[in-house]
Amino acid sequence: MKEPFANPLPIDAVLGELGRKLVAHAAAVLVAPPGAGKTTRVPLALLDAPWIEGRKIVVLEPRRIAARASAERMAQTLGERVGETVGYRVRFGSKISRKTRIEVVTEGIFSRQILDDPELNGVAVILFDEFHERSLDADMGLALARDVQSGLREDLRILVMSATIDGARVAKLLGSAPVIESEGRAFPVETRYLGRKPDSPMERQMADAIAMALRAEAGSLLAFLPGAAEIRRTQTMLAERIHDASIEIVPLFGALDAAVQDRAIAPAPQGRRKVVLATSIAETSLTIEGVRIVVDSGLARVPRFEPDIGLTRLETMRASRAAVDQRRGRAGRTEPGVCYRLWDEPQTASLSAYTQPEILSADLSSLVLDLAQWGVRDPATLTFLDPPPAPALNEARSLLRELGALDADGRITDEGKGLRALALPPRLARMIVGAHRLCSGREAADIAAVLTERGLGGDSVDLDARLDHFRRDRAPRAAGARQLAERWASQVAASFPSPLAGEGRGRGSAGRARNLTPTPNPSGRESLPVSAPQGEGELSTGEMLALAFPDRVARNRGNGSFVLANGRGASVDPASRLAREPFIAVAELTGTAASGRILLAAPIAQDQIETRFAGQIETDEDISFDRAAMSLRGRRRKRLRAITLAEAPVAVAPSIATARILAEGLIDAGLDRLPWSKPLKQWRDRVMFLRAAEGGEWPDLSDAGLAATAETWLSPALSDKTALKEFSAGDLSEALMALLPWNLRARLEREAPTHFEAPTGSMLAIDYEAGQGPTIAVRLQELFGLTAHPSIAQGKVPLVLELLSPAHRPVQVTRDLPGFWRGSYAAVRSDLRGRYPRHPWPDDPANAMPTRRVKPRGT
Repeated sequence: MKEPFANPLPIDAVLGELGRKLVAHAAAVLVAPPGAGKTTRVPLALLDAPWIEGRKIVVLEPRRIAARASAERMAQTLGERVGETVGYRVRFGSKISRKTRIEVVTEGIFSRQILDDPELNGVAVILFDEFHERSLDADMGLALARDVQSGLREDLRILVMSATIDGARVAKLLGSAPVIESEGRAFPVETRYLGRKPDSPMERQMADAIAMALRAEAGSLLAFLPGAAEIRRTQTMLAERIHDASIEIVPLFGALDAAVQDRAIAPAPQGRRKVVLATSIAETSLTIEGVRIVVDSGLARVPRFEPDIGLTRLETMRASRAAVDQRRGRAGRTEPGVCYRLWDEPQTASLSAYTQPEILSADLSSLVLDLAQWGVRDPATLTFLDPPPAPALNEARSLLRELGALDADGRITDEGKGLRALALPPRLARMIVGAHRLCSGREAADIAAVLTERGLGGDSVDLDARLDHFRRDRAPRAAGARQLAERWASQVAASFPSPLAGEGRGRGSAGRARNLTPTPNPSGRESLPVSAPQGEGELSTGEMLALAFPDRVARNRGNGSFVLANGRGASVDPASRLAREPFIAVAELTGTAASGRILLAAPIAQDQIETRFAGQIETDEDISFDRAAMSLRGRRRKRLRAITLAEAPVAVAPSIATARILAEGLIDAGLDRLPWSKPLKQWRDRVMFLRAAEGGEWPDLSDAGLAATAETWLSPALSDKTALKEFSAGDLSEALMALLPWNLRARLEREAPTHFEAPTGSMLAIDYEAGQGPTIAVRLQELFGLTAHPSIAQGKVPLVLELLSPAHRPVQVTRDLPGFWRGSYAAVRSDLRGRYPRHPWPDDPANAMPTRRVKPRGT
């Protein structure tokens, strides 16, 4: 181990033990709280260990800013410049020389290194710093490092370091590795809870809390917010509240240029104070000098991949207890401090213990492709701390087969090897390859840079606007991104020769095509389109996006609402020019599957869609029921998955299939729309009456019953028809009456007759639809002499008699005619005799003669 350092740190107390454990064991776990010095002290302490033997120490950091800052700090400790003994490798830049012994790299860079050099030649130990953040790259890197250690490099050491982690669980994963714990040094931090007002924007409450804290406390302040948008809004509000020129307000998030980030973490000048508005990027690894006040919103923004819709959305959620403890600790790194929390104290106990590992909620297509390159088809054969979930794995495999990157057995193809070499998500790598084959590889590489580097080109929803801004941006970060895009385009040009070379020139790629064929797909499935016949001119931005996201080509439904090819719905701000485009290709969206919000997209013309996706476009005829016209309407549609590109009316030829559609439409419109005749309605009521009276042997002709069996009785009757107007009352009668078995038809006539014959011989229609039961309306005199109440259904059901006056006005309703004769008839007789004196009103109606006539004059 190295000689004692000039400025002691808490971690120094365990460095000797750590060195001894790494001599005796292939792996170890170091748990040390924030501020202990593990990030910058441990690599230097191990540098001269005998077992290192002049080889390299690789230190993994979760973020570029932490990698650069820790490398700078270690180099300062050695009195050197970065790039000598200590160097770093990050996206858009590195400082490494032949003298470099300690390489600080981001986790994503390490994943590429180990895949390209499985033996890790010249590397003695790998340090996984801040492993508690559990990024997908860190989990995969550790799994691969363990695989190398057990199969190729028994001398390779692995050290997992973290401030908040379940050390025993990680130690078990590493083969019962020893756990070393450092007590650390933390100054006391007072915690004050401010609560949260649900009716006030979070940014306003943060601005108020920051302003209040600055008035109450001395020193610089670090505030935690979920994302860049909230940081910008809070910064604007603070500018209205803070007018002290000695207070500098600076943002800190991943999308900023390195120079802006460095400015945020640099100490405030003498006599000045700094307010740093940061995302979770500042939770660990970084020490911002002079900070003794923390204001924590308690929120974090994390990606969530939804395998069922194939989308990753950013979700704002409550931070974990481990995260808020890390944030709080920032206030006590160099002196006693205070932490203000925008929630109530009891809510802290309800926070999840740790941040969910990214492997459980991420798009796993890059991981699956990388593992296929490693020779692993089943991730379960590697030692992951948390196994990747099966639904996300299945979605990833399906996408990679569609891209032609995996064959049907899950092995990586030559195409897949070329895609993986780009160090991009597989979709974007496929976009550059496909665009290169169509002479636009460089332009597609620019798109990939903007999509993978948040904040490049601004925040417009219109990708063309972002690209224009990106190409004109002269900031170092943008310049680095353009250089990286150029390398991607060059890599593709070298690995995937263009079939268009020599046929003219496009900007940055080979020539143009006349007749092209799709790239073969070893999986046997149709792969994403990369080429098709086209005319002159470069690919549009939308065309290139569609190569990466064919499932997100979208059609405008009006007022900024779109339906995507995958069947999902999404919308864009109606004020955006994209809201007026007939078709767009969507790069980013958020929200639910039914109602997403489009964050980034570009227009694409219909002819471009038809050219690029010729092999996937289907033409079919759709027949639907037009409720307004009560008829079938046919349309020929050209479709790309769930979106309709074009449609035109076609004549409908009647068939069994169309009859079913027409029947369903008519039933949905309502049975009352069918051509019912009065006799048919009565026939139906009679059958339903006997069903109610005698049971289930009679068919169910209720609305619900007929609707449920429409395919049995209505569809066959419509086999030669395409509209309701072609369906007559006779057709309906024939169809319905066929539902009544022959053995019940005679019984229907006997037990539920259509008419009742009065004693006078009058045939009176029976109303079976009346709510009170089968009813007849009859003049009272026509029932004289009737001593038994009339009934139907083999005498089981008495008819309801609506007794009428000679003028056919109701005078009484009865279900007991003999009782009426004996009872209330006398009162009725008294009333009617006075009003109708020429009609007979016998004293004993049960024994009188029925009549339809009046008495002769003079009687």
